[in-house]
Amino acid sequence: MKTQVDLKQILKKGFISDEIGLERAMILDRKLRLLVKEHPEFADQRKQLRTLIKEYENTHWSKDSVISDEKIHESDFAEFIAEQERVFSENRKNAIKEKISKYGMNQQDLGILLGHSKSYMSELMNGISPFSNKDLIIIHRLFHIKLENLIPTIIAEKDRNRIQASIIKINKPELKLTREDLEISFA
Repeated sequence: MKTQVDLKQILKKGFISDEIGLERAMILDRKLRLLVKEHPEFADQRKQLRTLIKEYENTHWSKDSVISDEKIHESDFAEFIAEQERVFSENRKNAIKEKISKYGMNQQDLGILLGHSKSYMSELMNGISPFSNKDLIIIHRLFHIKLENLIPTIIAEKDRNRIQASIIKINKPELKLTREDLEISFA
C-alpha cells in the first residue's frame, strides 16, 4: 500500500478510484486550503483535486447510488486508515521540525542538505508530496530519528488477507496479523 500521498500523481491519474483514495484526497484538500494562503500556486491544483472529489462522490455517494452496509464499512475503514496516515505524517513532521530546531536549522537548511528547493521542502513537510526513501534515510542518519517514525509500516487489507491465507496454506498458525498491524504507530 502506498501510504505517502502524492498530489501530482492523483491529478495525473485524473480520477479517484476507491474510498481510501477519496479519504486521502479530502485530507489533501484540507491541507491545501491552509497552504494556499502562503502558496497561491497551489490554488489551481486544489481546484482540480476538488473536482476529482466531487466526481467520485457524485458517482459513488449520490442519492441514486446503492449504499450498502459493506460500502459504509469500506468507507469507515478507509477513513480510519487515512486518518492514521495523517497522524503519522503530522508526527513525522513534528519530529523532523524538533530536530532541525535542535540543531539551529530551518526547513530551507534541510532542503539544502537533501538537495530540494524551499517550495518542494514545504510540499514534503506538509504531506503534499511524498518523501523519497533516500530523503528519509538521510534524515534518519543526520538526526537519529528511528526509521519506524519516518517510514509508515502499515499493511494493506488486501495484503493482510493474502498473508493470512498464505499462513493457512503453509500451515504456520503461530504467525498472526492483528488489527494493530494495520495501525501506524509513532513511538
